[in-house]
Amino acid sequence: MTEQEQRDLVVKEAYSWIGTPYHHQAMIKGVGVDCALILLAVFREAGLIKDIEIPDYHVQWHLHRGEEKYINLISQYLKPTTDPKPGDVGLFRFGRLVSHSVIVVDYPLVIHSAAECGVILDNANDGSFRDRLYGFYTFWGK
Repeated sequence: MTEQEQRDLVVKEAYSWIGTPYHHQAMIKGVGVDCALILLAVFREAGLIKDIEIPDYHVQWHLHRGEEKYINLISQYLKPTTDPKPGDVGLFRFGRLVSHSVIVVDYPLVIHSAAECGVILDNANDGSFRDRLYGFYTFWGK
């Protein structure tokens, strides 16, 4: 399978999660998912990764810690990129640390799970995202 076909699968799978309610530490399409576990679900269903053991985490872990857990976990599977393409991941700082992720559709168009509204298609240049971008990560070329 080509890189473009893999990217297309990631985006298609991400779209299939739209409308799933937000639920902390859940990963069931149509029932509930959070912004971290949607990455695992989408990349797993696209056939790019196997199941990954994610330790329990408090809903507000990013407000009271100093360790960049999100980046440490992501960087085991993805590498930084400055040119986001469909299927790549964007990371954002909320609170003290990187604590939110999105799947790039066609940047700034992204899919993510937000506590207020569940999984949605969104513009990463608007609203609460503004001035919070940490960086982009890609599965390809690692």
